[in-house]
Amino acid sequence: MELEDQWWKGQLAADIHQALRYKELKLPSYKGQSPQLNFRRYFADLIAIISNRFQLCPAARHLAVYLLDLFMDRYDVTVQQLHMVSLSCLLLASKFEEREDRVPKLETLNSLGCMSSMNLVLTKQGLLHMELLLLETFDWNLYLPTAAHFIEYYLSVAVREGDLHDGWPLSSLEKTKLYMDKYADYFLEVSLQDHVFLGFVPSLVAASCVAASRLILHLSPTWPPRLQRLTAYTWENLVPCAEKLLVAHDCDVREANKQKCPPVGHQQQNQTLFHSSAPAATVTQYLHLPGLQYSQQPPQSGLAPGYVPPSYLPASALQAPNAPLLGSTIRTVPTVPTSLDSKSSRAYQVNVHYSCTAPFDR
Repeated sequence: MELEDQWWKGQLAADIHQALRYKELKLPSYKGQSPQLNFRRYFADLIAIISNRFQLCPAARHLAVYLLDLFMDRYDVTVQQLHMVSLSCLLLASKFEEREDRVPKLETLNSLGCMSSMNLVLTKQGLLHMELLLLETFDWNLYLPTAAHFIEYYLSVAVREGDLHDGWPLSSLEKTKLYMDKYADYFLEVSLQDHVFLGFVPSLVAASCVAASRLILHLSPTWPPRLQRLTAYTWENLVPCAEKLLVAHDCDVREANKQKCPPVGHQQQNQTLFHSSAPAATVTQYLHLPGLQYSQQPPQSGLAPGYVPPSYLPASALQAPNAPLLGSTIRTVPTVPTSLDSKSSRAYQVNVHYSCTAPFDR
């Protein structure tokens, strides 16, 4: 752990970060004009599922989806062809980001259950042809930063000893870091599943994932000076992107409660996800308080009785017209550990609906 901290604090990490920041300014433009844009979520989920099956790194997964986005933006491709394009993007991205021994093999891909359900059999010649087309489309340049390339650098300073949780000193720095990583990873997957986040540069999306995680975990100050210095983003810069992430989180929590909680008739009518003696605050109220600090409150239980961590996948999340249901979990909202939640009495509630459905299970 000490060596890892030294690495992130070193000059090499800073130089890599600066090179990525420079490169992201030259990323290809994305217009969101694909005739198959309504299938985009389905194929992003397909890439996520298969990359998880082979335990590929987040950078490979995010690069694959980004390649798919750019390709769909430039070509009118049939739904059946998009299956081949998606898998070729994943293979190309894994070859660029992963070690050679971790790149999925053709035989293993063809043996996956979802391949037969999609009536798809990959051939070596077909994959080589598609990879060549992709490389020519991107001028043989796969050095395309995504939010996943920035997130670890920002997480290296996301939690520190001086941070407060609801106005109290952290009871466990290591556990707080662990759940910061879980939430940042969750929000990173939220950004992967909606093309609206392509309207922000990747470093800003990564910084917003960290900011949203600190907000959900009730850490204060929400955006400390060290994060502002490292990312070069102020709180005001992050608000538009962070708000979209938090609204998606609210959608997942609401859907999880509908899936997992008993019928309303067996509960108190006004029961909310978090207990609170204070009025419920909306996302907008939280986001526009750059110096957000939590006052100390008496300890009390944080989660409502009967709450079950979400782990679900609505059928509509992965089912596109004329496409088979993949039948796998996509996104799960992390739950706040007892060590972080024992002193919490502030509600987190969002009153805006968002058309985001599938939870991510990692």
